[in-house]
Amino acid sequence: MNALLSVSDKTGIVEFAQALHALGIRLLSTGGTAKLLADNGLPVTEVAEVTQFPEMLDGRVKTLHPKVHGGLLARRDVPAHMAALKEHGIDTIDLLVVNLYPFEATVAKAGCTLADAIENIDIGGPAMVRSAAKNWQDVGVITSADQYEAVLAELKAGGKLSDKLRFALSVAAFNRIAQYDGAISDYLSSVTFDEDKLSETYVPTRALFPGQSNGIFTKVQDLRYGENSHQQAALYRDLHPAPGSLVTAEQLQGKELSYNNIADADAAWECVKGFDAAACVIVKHANPCGVAVGLDALDAYSKAFQTDPTSAFGGIIALNRTLDGAAAAQISKQFVEVLMAPDFTAEALEIFKSKVNVRLLKIALPPAHGGKTDWERGRNAMDAKRIGSGLLLQTADNHELSLVDLKVVTKKQPTLEEMEDLLFAWKVAKYVKSNAIVFCKGGMTMGVGAGQMSRLDSARIASIKAGHAGLTLQGTAVASDAFFPFRDGLDVVVDAGATCVIQPGGSMRDNEVIDAANERGVAMVFSGVRHFRH
Repeated sequence: MNALLSVSDKTGIVEFAQALHALGIRLLSTGGTAKLLADNGLPVTEVAEVTQFPEMLDGRVKTLHPKVHGGLLARRDVPAHMAALKEHGIDTIDLLVVNLYPFEATVAKAGCTLADAIENIDIGGPAMVRSAAKNWQDVGVITSADQYEAVLAELKAGGKLSDKLRFALSVAAFNRIAQYDGAISDYLSSVTFDEDKLSETYVPTRALFPGQSNGIFTKVQDLRYGENSHQQAALYRDLHPAPGSLVTAEQLQGKELSYNNIADADAAWECVKGFDAAACVIVKHANPCGVAVGLDALDAYSKAFQTDPTSAFGGIIALNRTLDGAAAAQISKQFVEVLMAPDFTAEALEIFKSKVNVRLLKIALPPAHGGKTDWERGRNAMDAKRIGSGLLLQTADNHELSLVDLKVVTKKQPTLEEMEDLLFAWKVAKYVKSNAIVFCKGGMTMGVGAGQMSRLDSARIASIKAGHAGLTLQGTAVASDAFFPFRDGLDVVVDAGATCVIQPGGSMRDNEVIDAANERGVAMVFSGVRHFRH
């Protein structure tokens, strides 16, 4: 048996080659891989010796040869193929170990030049991988170090690879080629070509949206059904998921997550991880129905639950603090579909042990904010929405409001306490479906109006819900995700008890609304940014 090893990432390759050699497998290799194996005392035959043709063009041409591809592509069950190999002195290659030049890592670096990007486009590697993967019935193709263990286990057990493993390796190989080519296409179709600047040090300008989008996702699991029982569904994740994102969750207990569970859980998790203080978010049908910050997990949950106990029934709960026994004991009194936290104490797990249908998800929070990219902070850089035969892409709504962004437009100035409530309400409104109206006070939501065609109706619904929960809206702060087109929406929230309002501004009737706020004696702050969420 012959194995050809030619890898860019040399993680584990020496140990793997040693194991192959111990099994009596002949080792063929190229360039740096061959040198590494030889330096570690392994007998290795260079491909140039096999092809009787030297590596050339700085290593660009070394495996593009009939003695390599013939050995990979020849079908062992076709006599004419085997006769052709014999006639031309070509040996079969039974194992191919190849990982590709690090194109993705190269172009991800700040200041990557066009020359570096082009040089890291692998040619011979993908060609060999495709040849081996096409001939999967006879050749095992290994494209990742995490496949070494399974391959060695079968070789040691039976001296050859099973059809099942060879086919799985082939599928993984074609997937890797698709990922690689997609990354190249994304990069090159985003480059703004400027021939006047071409040089070895030329760092091209890249468009935010490439000429072709090649999103790569890998399947996590099939789901029981989709949004409704007559729809089929599956969960996919990014090839390299952001740290602290929902798809990195570890499910500790409970039945399988449904399509709607996952969608609602993502809404809750994205909202809760944006708070620095201990926070709890309760989501029902994609909208936060209760959000609060507190001293600890129990305090935050207790306040969030007060907003809308009716909607919280059967909801999704997310915490940004470890769930301890005290919080678990309180939460376990309500019916909850999914409960998420960065960690769970042994006492908390014991409390939920008998509630076998409750899905517990453990998700590590992303790193602290300072200087991190969106990806490093666990956030998508892009959002996508399918339309008929098309795709809408946009940058994600990752805007964060700070005090310096705010503009007080009324005679009355908000107090420091009111300003804190306004910022809290604004943070929540970002995750409420439009039209969104959110009443808050003391670090908790007091009433939420969501998803109405009229902003006026959202304001009324938020007031009604607060009344149903037995909460008073006197002295509350209100956030509106978009401007008030008329004064009537403002009048509704002030009539309900609001003393300060935050909204983007930008309406042709801003002055009318500002005058109304002054007339009613409330403070109004413009954010300059809206947060539509459809």
